[in-house]
Amino acid sequence: MKRRRHTPEQVIRKLREADRLLAEGKTVEEVARHLEVSEQTLHRWRAQYGGMKADDAKRLRELERENGQLKKLLAEAELDKAMLKEIAKGNF
Repeated sequence: MKRRRHTPEQVIRKLREADRLLAEGKTVEEVARHLEVSEQTLHRWRAQYGGMKADDAKRLRELERENGQLKKLLAEAELDKAMLKEIAKGNF
């Protein structure tokens, strides 16, 4: 079976399908097989995306991207600050 990444929207759609199948009386193993994922993946998705809607997942992805950019800017600013301190000491 080929590994692939699912978008958060796809994960939420599959979790809704899983809930529907479980309500029909299928086992977790049958549901995982139907969705073409492992049981561990299904449990991990439920823990991560449990009560989210597609809009929430999009917003989460945007916030994670923005957070990554801010972390990068902070790291660069800290490096600049450290260089300026070294230059001010005269140890360049």
